[in-house]
Amino acid sequence: MDVGRIIKTEDCVAEGAAWLASQDTRFARALELTGPLPLRLRPDGFDQLLSAIVSQQVSVASAAAIWQRLQDAGLISPKAITAASDEDLRAAGLSRQKMRYARALAAEGIDFDALRTAPNEVVFKTLTSVSGVGIWTAEIYAMFSLGRADVFAPGDLALQESARMLFKLEERPKERALRQMAEDWSPWRSVAARLLWAYYRVDKGREGVR
Repeated sequence: MDVGRIIKTEDCVAEGAAWLASQDTRFARALELTGPLPLRLRPDGFDQLLSAIVSQQVSVASAAAIWQRLQDAGLISPKAITAASDEDLRAAGLSRQKMRYARALAAEGIDFDALRTAPNEVVFKTLTSVSGVGIWTAEIYAMFSLGRADVFAPGDLALQESARMLFKLEERPKERALRQMAEDWSPWRSVAARLLWAYYRVDKGREGVR
């Protein structure tokens, strides 16, 4: 099955960034400010999706701290999550809701190897069938763990705010509006996301994504 372009190296990101800059002078100006964009690739698998769940609705710093505690406690596998008590998970920083999500993910038995060659729509459908995994989490996983070049996460608040600043919009675009805007950035929407996050960091002085 055709999964489209896969980002594997910094050269892939640079190619996408150059294409975006050639299409829109505002991206070109942003790139001058940010410098070369990060690769941001991660491994795939259960622990990476669990990490994305941890990152939901908390600051980048908080998510990193919680994830470190989970790693230190060895609570990053389906077996460990299933065997852990609520007290164990709470001590690592998980809320009651995220405990439920982590246990649901552990029980799902997703074939993560099969997702590597699945079309984006199948990836999204498979992941969002798990309680607590919404489209944002699925899109982040597709971008960073599967290296998909043409995926965007328009529900991300940092991307919305960065788009507002870069394109001088009167207000932060809602998810639907930003998704429509991002259609113009295909086939490099994942690189557009990297550029917008990098621009957010330059303008705000803090990271927009872990």
